[in-house]
Amino acid sequence: MPRSSVIVPCALALALTCALTACGGGDGSAGPPGLHDPYFPKMGNGGYDVTHYALTLSYDPGSKRLRGTARITARATRSLDAFNLDLKGLDVAGVSVGDRDARWSRAGQELTVRPRTGLGKGETFRTTVRYSGTPETLTDPDGSQEGWLPTARGALALGEPVGSMTWFPGNHHPSDKASYDITITVPKGLSAVSNGELRSETTAADGRRTFAWRTAEPMASYVATLAVGVYDITRSTTRSGLPVYVAVDPAQTAASAKVLARIPEIMDWEAYNFGPYPFSSTGAIVDGPGVAGYALETQNRPVFPGAPDVETLVHELAHEWYGDSVTPASWQDMWLNEGFATYAEWLWQEDHDGDTADEIFDALYRGDYYDDAADNKAIWDFPPAKPSSAAHISDSPVYDRGAMVLHEIRRTVGDDTFYDIIQGWAATHRHGNATTAEFTAYVEKKAPGKDFHRIWKDWLYGEGRPATA
Repeated sequence: MPRSSVIVPCALALALTCALTACGGGDGSAGPPGLHDPYFPKMGNGGYDVTHYALTLSYDPGSKRLRGTARITARATRSLDAFNLDLKGLDVAGVSVGDRDARWSRAGQELTVRPRTGLGKGETFRTTVRYSGTPETLTDPDGSQEGWLPTARGALALGEPVGSMTWFPGNHHPSDKASYDITITVPKGLSAVSNGELRSETTAADGRRTFAWRTAEPMASYVATLAVGVYDITRSTTRSGLPVYVAVDPAQTAASAKVLARIPEIMDWEAYNFGPYPFSSTGAIVDGPGVAGYALETQNRPVFPGAPDVETLVHELAHEWYGDSVTPASWQDMWLNEGFATYAEWLWQEDHDGDTADEIFDALYRGDYYDDAADNKAIWDFPPAKPSSAAHISDSPVYDRGAMVLHEIRRTVGDDTFYDIIQGWAATHRHGNATTAEFTAYVEKKAPGKDFHRIWKDWLYGEGRPATA
């Protein structure tokens, strides 16, 4: 994400840092310090693929200090003498690759690691980073806040699109997914909630509590989360036996109870419409309304700023299929997340005595869906597959017009083929990444003989309000 910064000549910065860290050169190549994402070109790193993160953390809300050890298992995709990790702020105490200390340097959000010996293409290696400090809260181009968000009694970590680099080093681009073990120690009386399953919970003699969470299925770092605070915890299961773990700020318990009790019902409905649930647990985290200004589809248990309504819960849980399991290959493909989740809301309303998807589509097209005329007009600001800038990847064209693209497909192919498409798409790219081009090719393959040219040209990539068919 572009942000104003002081530019230091790279050679001078590296020379100064290497003098402090005994940085040395080698005969191999360095992995690129960014993946050239269309909207966040500095995010992610080339030359390797992460397979697992093991994070051992401790957090003290009083001092707001985080201490961490990150053990990152990765496979080299090219021969490497150096590689980069994304890490914003925080102080690095040491880095090792394998069982040997490594040379390292810092420049902005880039932590450059130089192993004592080069890494061969295809080699699996483990990097350990020891770090500490006060994690940062980032302000995105659209004005929203992410990263590490302090709360009255703890903190909440949210990572879309770049905030995860504020609390652990990694390859922070959605194209590099991995499994996770997150172990966090917090003061007496607090809980810590993360993704996946709670493997253990222990209490030390001084009352400090340690929670060990495991996410076995691949996860993009932007949907990793950590919530530290006082929570009311409930555990249940769906009819199919899927574990449901819900953590709620006590001030939101009463207001949230009725809606959160519908998670098993919503999960069954979504599995019927979208295919088998791709993960091993589900749930939700409800924090205070002032912590963040948005809900987020953090994997296994979405985060909500205060008590959610049913449609928002449907939306965020639908992301478990579209966004968390099938993850965009770049941030330009964001509509594959938000268009699908918004359309899930339409289908829910259609199946629960609300407006039909046809009625919602037509109202959006006419421009009388929202009470505010500016909101109705904003739908046509840019095409869903081509956001105008990083500040607009979460704007209404990505959500509403993205859902309209899906409805145009449904109108073209009919319900039977449409549900084959959305279920097959989730199954084909389960736990992987996908692009818009792959989606359009998939639709055309599933519905041979149908003409999608107008939908792609006018609705997906076209500027302005498309003409009626």
